[in-house]
Amino acid sequence: MPLPLAPLIPLAIRLGLVATTTVAVTRWVRSSTHPGRTDQRAEDALDDLGEGLSLHRPADRAEDRQTNATARLRRVVRFRGRTYEIDAGLMARFRLREADE
Repeated sequence: MPLPLAPLIPLAIRLGLVATTTVAVTRWVRSSTHPGRTDQRAEDALDDLGEGLSLHRPADRAEDRQTNATARLRRVVRFRGRTYEIDAGLMARFRLREADE
């Protein structure tokens, strides 16, 4: 007895479109981004952050109206008999200056 394949054609077309789109987007993202680098100074600065959230304006940057923010979260999570250590750090700078035209 022959197997009717006609009802599977729309599903096959959809899956093919999804796979093609995924490959195209992956190639585009990889081509438009650079591999990056690891700066040891930045790694050391993130390791020296205190836990919690900090927001401050440096006195020597008052004319730039610069604001700095830091955040760090360190937790130990136990899940299904395994232990994971989460260490997330963030450093940010926002500077607002008047541009010379």
